[in-house]
Amino acid sequence: MTEFDAQVAQAGDIVISRMSEHDLLEVVNIEENSGLSRWGWAAYYAELQGTNRNLMLVARPGRVGTGDAEQVIGYIVARVTADELHINNVAVRELYRRKGIGCALLSCIVEEGKRSGATTAFLEVRSGNSAAQALYEKVGFEAIATRANYYSEPREDAVVMKLDLR
Repeated sequence: MTEFDAQVAQAGDIVISRMSEHDLLEVVNIEENSGLSRWGWAAYYAELQGTNRNLMLVARPGRVGTGDAEQVIGYIVARVTADELHINNVAVRELYRRKGIGCALLSCIVEEGKRSGATTAFLEVRSGNSAAQALYEKVGFEAIATRANYYSEPREDAVVMKLDLR
């Protein structure tokens, strides 16, 4: 059992664990239905082969005996470079949103980033995605800059957010 294989009671009784290649079809399905910039199966697979694979987490329902106990309901992908944690993607299936799962995933990845030596965390979020911005602020991130035309399909600015991990 890894440090992420523990129940997260405040997130509606879910289990957070490291992502494996067996999770990738579901991860890509969540990505496609969440409006994220497309990474696709190959990019997630390549990331799993790299040194940051411990920063790729999935969430599943924790209720044993339910039909969806094996289903991936959310995920997060990040990288540590030097002393910076960069959160690349985080998404939760629509049916499971607003139940604390995104917050639990972010909290786990921040803790893993600290263990990896990161002192600061960064992420970009679409300027029009106020729900995601509110989630990140709840975890402690602050908006520090804007990147013009950062996103395509549709074209949109990004808000850069930062969290001090010290």
